[in-house]
Amino acid sequence: MSHHGLLVASAVATGLMAGVFFAFSTAVMPGLARGSDRTFVETMRQVNAAIQNPLFFLGFFGSALLPAAAAWWSHRAGDGPATAWALVGLGCSLVSFLVTVVVNVPLNNRLDAAGEDFTAARAAYERPWNRANTIRTLACTAALAALAWAAA
Repeated sequence: MSHHGLLVASAVATGLMAGVFFAFSTAVMPGLARGSDRTFVETMRQVNAAIQNPLFFLGFFGSALLPAAAAWWSHRAGDGPATAWALVGLGCSLVSFLVTVVVNVPLNNRLDAAGEDFTAARAAYERPWNRANTIRTLACTAALAALAWAAA
């Protein structure tokens, strides 16, 4: 695969993740915000369990690993402009990845362990999770833009 092919694959994986995060920001979480505490907590617990699947992991890890490979390959090919934009994309992808691992996943784990006090569980979860999701959505979208520019 050429460095251009890796850049395209990076943009696709990153775009898929940006879409997932964007969908949560614009539809899933606003929809759940309208429901009861019990509905919110039980639904998020089920979503958090369901999202842990091979297709999600392929996109999630691909959006971190493919930009690294694309930047390295572009550098080796002597494509300076593509390398620079691939590095920007990689940096933004890593921000999104790290926010997920450091903030969203631990919040998901705490929600799973929170017990049956749905009001307290939701209060501890909803605002910080949404804030972190906004950050990773913006970072992943910026990564997509940079990787698409590198591929172009």
